[in-house]
Amino acid sequence: MPHLVILYTGQLDQAVDMKSLCRQLADAMLTVKDESGKQVFPTGGTRVLAYPAPHYAVADDGAAGIAAGGDGDYAFMYLNLRMGRGRSAAAQQRAGETLVAVVKAFCEPLMATQHIGITLQIDVGQEVFDAKHSSLHPLFYKG
Repeated sequence: MPHLVILYTGQLDQAVDMKSLCRQLADAMLTVKDESGKQVFPTGGTRVLAYPAPHYAVADDGAAGIAAGGDGDYAFMYLNLRMGRGRSAAAQQRAGETLVAVVKAFCEPLMATQHIGITLQIDVGQEVFDAKHSSLHPLFYKG
């Protein structure tokens, strides 16, 4: 943990370099610090995954956009950051603001030509079961 999952309408594959966005978001997550200056998210546990939805319905299927002279091809991107408990409310807020800034800057050129909605939510969960098995963490935490 943390895991940032991006669900997006499939037509964005032609307009967005999703691999680059994922990398930028992961890099941004690694810059988030808590009140003591400590890195909030572990390098080896940070993941950003993106999934296109080949089938979708957004808003009114474009009727308002077409009436206003647009093409009616609405797009949507939903980002959900899931993290374990233990981070302060301030650190959670800082993470959200950091990620929103990255996705807004990344999508700004696209938003000038296409109607797109972007939502970011952060969930902090009380795990019912949480098991981890990884050969990634030892790469970053050599003791």
